Amino acid sequence: MSRRRWAGPLLLALLLTAPLSFPATADTADTVPPRTEAAQAASAVPLPSLSATTTQVASGLKRPTALVAPDDGTDRLFITEKSGTVRVYDPDTGLEATPVIDITSAVDESGNERGLLGIALPPDFAESQDLYLAYTAPPDGAVTLARYRLDESRLEVLLSQPHSENSNHNGGQLAFGPDGNLYWSIGDGGGSADPLRSAQHLDTLLGKIMRIDVSRACGALAYCVPADNPFVGTSGAREEIWLYGLRNPWRFSFDSADGSMWIGDVGQGRWEEVDHLSPGQGGLNLGWSCYEGLEKFDGGDCVSGETYTEPVFTYSPYTGGCSVIGGRVYRGQEYAGLVGGTYIATDYCSSTVWALRPDGSGGYEQAEIGEMPTQVTSIGATVDGELYVVNDLPGGLHRVSFAQEEPTCRVDRTVTTWGTGTTVGLTVTNTGSTPVDGWTLEFPLALGQTVVSDWNTDLTQGSNTIKAVNSPHNATIAPGASITLGYLIEHTGDASSPPRFMLNGDACAVGH
Repeated sequence: MSRRRWAGPLLLALLLTAPLSFPATADTADTVPPRTEAAQAASAVPLPSLSATTTQVASGLKRPTALVAPDDGTDRLFITEKSGTVRVYDPDTGLEATPVIDITSAVDESGNERGLLGIALPPDFAESQDLYLAYTAPPDGAVTLARYRLDESRLEVLLSQPHSENSNHNGGQLAFGPDGNLYWSIGDGGGSADPLRSAQHLDTLLGKIMRIDVSRACGALAYCVPADNPFVGTSGAREEIWLYGLRNPWRFSFDSADGSMWIGDVGQGRWEEVDHLSPGQGGLNLGWSCYEGLEKFDGGDCVSGETYTEPVFTYSPYTGGCSVIGGRVYRGQEYAGLVGGTYIATDYCSSTVWALRPDGSGGYEQAEIGEMPTQVTSIGATVDGELYVVNDLPGGLHRVSFAQEEPTCRVDRTVTTWGTGTTVGLTVTNTGSTPVDGWTLEFPLALGQTVVSDWNTDLTQGSNTIKAVNSPHNATIAPGASITLGYLIEHTGDASSPPRFMLNGDACAVGH
């Protein structure tokens, strides 16, 4: 009987779900990024005390998919549009009407998920005028990586992966890592449940993140495979592969402070996930399709004895999510005291702003801190680290701002565990200045926990999300007052208590 062996510490938290030169070390179990001095300079403001808002700064984009900032002293943003154009936004003059790049004749935008999907600028962009584009190409949607010479309007295809069976799961993120190499994500080939069984197979680029050196050519290749890529010399394996076992890694990013990699991988329908990997963690298997999130996937492609790397955060679709939009760690200056060192992500359908931060002991703080505009497709940053987002429909560019707003509620937990059972008592305190008249408390349970009974509330469980509604006798919570409720669960090994709570849609501080 095969058993999964997780690499890395288990995150105790779950919630919302899904529709969109470092040495390589394939065997290490240490996937928690090192706490460098720069990474330790994170804000001490508790995540529930944060509020994220957006301000629209441009409109008129046509299905924007990605954005990037050239480090050329212009303060511009380059924004890709699905059809094959790249628009320029200047903070002084706004969105330019004429695209700076138009490769529509080279792009297959049929289907909702095909088109021009990603863009990356090399460190020497200001001198070279080279940039890199990921798109699906006619006639059959091959996922393509190309170099574009901006001053010559010249497109040079570097690498292509056939993708004709289905139009979805194309991935498309491009980013230069701290090692100077270019990383590129491709989904598993589309359809449902990885019908091609590609994510776990090393003979295809589907369901992978690649790592290549585009600064030079090697033999017949227009690029070079770094000698320390994990599958160099492995029989039958594509040597460009850096990570495998991914479903649709639509967006990933690197933390500029410690070089760690954050990946948002869109789920099948039960779990969305975020992965966080130390620099140089090549060769890791992220689990799909043997696992979706932390849960065994029914009918998935599993190998006996295989080591899989667990996500650091998952959420289910029962609170309105559908596709995780992987974001970035905030490293700007304007809000450094509030969100410095905090990873910000969202969801295409729910628009929830997720905030994650390593807690220093192997886990992650987490909170919902606001909402993005509808249908955000990408989160980018200026050269100075300030965050912007683009949204699909109606097609806008928005600047992200943060503020500190103290939560108006606090939840304290009392937990008693025995065998496969646990009782959890919750004390909810109104820390605001106005009465709470009627309440709903929402929170996640760890995977494998099932509520058996509850008290002082009308509680319902959907997958691993809980909605607890007031009873008639405790519907009102006066300022400074508290009410108590609780529940009994059965569990399959993880007896941890909920890591976050929302009272009437607002994040609560979490006590003991």
